[in-house]
Amino acid sequence: MVCVRRRVNAGGFSLVETVSALGLAGILIGAVVSGYMQCVKTAEWSAYSLAANALALQQLEATRAAKWDRWGGVDEIQASNFPVRVEVLDVPITKTNIVWATNRVFITTVSSMPPLKMVKVECSWRFFNKGVYTNTVATYRAPDQ
Repeated sequence: MVCVRRRVNAGGFSLVETVSALGLAGILIGAVVSGYMQCVKTAEWSAYSLAANALALQQLEATRAAKWDRWGGVDEIQASNFPVRVEVLDVPITKTNIVWATNRVFITTVSSMPPLKMVKVECSWRFFNKGVYTNTVATYRAPDQ
């Protein structure tokens, strides 16, 4: 009786294939985490930008509420009536990340007949160490409005 041995191939992975798969998985996980962190930064920047826009609109509404009576001689739409204001951005705070914003009001006389002024409000704020950003809103204002 003759014994014939058959060679059986074991279907496994070699060490090179395993290390390559782990390296590829590490790169993939790193890319996903990096993308998630970028999304978080972008969402936070967007929240600060919207809060700065709301702060600028609040100052713009204050200028719209000022009295300007053409016939009565009252004109409260003067840059001296709206000094530079430094306020905290209205963003939910989880840590100690309080962000200050600076509102500046610029009033320009566009025409005297008919009387028309342009009111521009700039709200400047800093986003961590990325630089200073500025949100600007503007409107035109006539007397008796």
